[in-house]
Amino acid sequence: MTKVITYGTFDLLHYGHQSLLRRAKALGDYLIVGVTSENYDRYRGKLNVQQTLMERIENVRALGLADEIVVEEYEGQKIDDITRMGVDIFTIGSDWVGRFDYLGEYCKVVYLERTKGISSTQLRDRQHPLIRLGVAGSGRIANRFIPESKFVSGVTVEGVFNPHVDSAQSFAQRHELAFYSGDYDSFLNRVNAVYIASPHETHYDYARRALGAGKHVLCEKPMVFTKEEAEELFALARKNHVILMEAVKTAYCPGFQRLVSCAKSGKIGRIVGVDATFTKLVPPHMREVQDNGNGGSMTELATYPLLAIFKLLGLQYEHVRFYSYFPQNGGVDLFTQIHMQYPGAVATAKVGLGVKSEGSLVISGTRGYIYVPAPWWKTEYFELRYENPNEVEKNFYKFSGDGLRYEITEFLTCIAEGRLDEGAGRLSIELAGVMEQYRAGGVNRLS
Repeated sequence: MTKVITYGTFDLLHYGHQSLLRRAKALGDYLIVGVTSENYDRYRGKLNVQQTLMERIENVRALGLADEIVVEEYEGQKIDDITRMGVDIFTIGSDWVGRFDYLGEYCKVVYLERTKGISSTQLRDRQHPLIRLGVAGSGRIANRFIPESKFVSGVTVEGVFNPHVDSAQSFAQRHELAFYSGDYDSFLNRVNAVYIASPHETHYDYARRALGAGKHVLCEKPMVFTKEEAEELFALARKNHVILMEAVKTAYCPGFQRLVSCAKSGKIGRIVGVDATFTKLVPPHMREVQDNGNGGSMTELATYPLLAIFKLLGLQYEHVRFYSYFPQNGGVDLFTQIHMQYPGAVATAKVGLGVKSEGSLVISGTRGYIYVPAPWWKTEYFELRYENPNEVEKNFYKFSGDGLRYEITEFLTCIAEGRLDEGAGRLSIELAGVMEQYRAGGVNRLS
């Protein structure tokens, strides 16, 4: 007898799951299906699972394909199950190719071609339709987005748009997407939500057209470069009853949210200063330092420290000043320091693509301060520090993967609830306003 085993969350069981299980069954005589527990899903960063463990198990059992169902509860259990049950074949979808090759020491490993183009009409649970999402752009961030989306239940990335069709085709083949397109309108017709990860200067046009077509939009930062454009897009989203969200992953990660709550709770007294830094050294051939119109430290990185400042001190700053270092032969800003003044508080943001500094976040209060070590924008740990060092409080939080799964989860939650986050919208409008002031030329150049 040939024993076959496969694993999955099997949330909102759909045609793709059924197809994989049927083909897994055909590989042998006895099929074992492992269903992940809630705790294990949380541990491995699988977010937004909508059904309970028992509901998911019953849905798998109802198909009549599994001879045995086990619960996957811990890292390394696959090896234990395979050896304990005498499994001959381990199989899983082709989107995990290479990930489980190590199991070849214990049994045969088979990657099954995943089902492309799953439609929401094929879902078993009609109360939770699958979001069919398309990616506009096929660059570095888009390549990171696809694997992150697999950790979020309720969404499938269907296709990709790029006006350079060869690039779109290559991206679609690499990530096993159902389609690719060089025509934006045709692309929009095949999805109900769009992740915009194209060059910055295209964001406004792509977002406007998607919202106008009734599509939900998750747009990479900076979303737009002017306050007026941001206001227009959010007004269009409200008019068409769709979701518009700027993709700032830090805003939605658990550690950062807890940090903001802790700082604003009064535990360090009144907040009078925020100092946030995000710098990295970028090779000179990279787009970020080559694109004179849309590259540079301010454009690429300022969203993160400005997010922290706005979350902690609010949106009502009195004035802002910029100090930037440019290379002698011209080009983009390789380092920018932003000074912001509030009623009773000040803030400093430092960003750099050609200057390196400590990437920490410090929140100064009248009773103590909060220190977040680099990289603070992937908040996993922070300390509340006081005059008495014995009173230091240490806080640890899990930051899973690249962090994009947190923004995807929030995006899907807003869609499910029909809720356009007005607070996040106002923050995005103010972020665009700061970008606009910088690009208008109000910069003090460091000679």
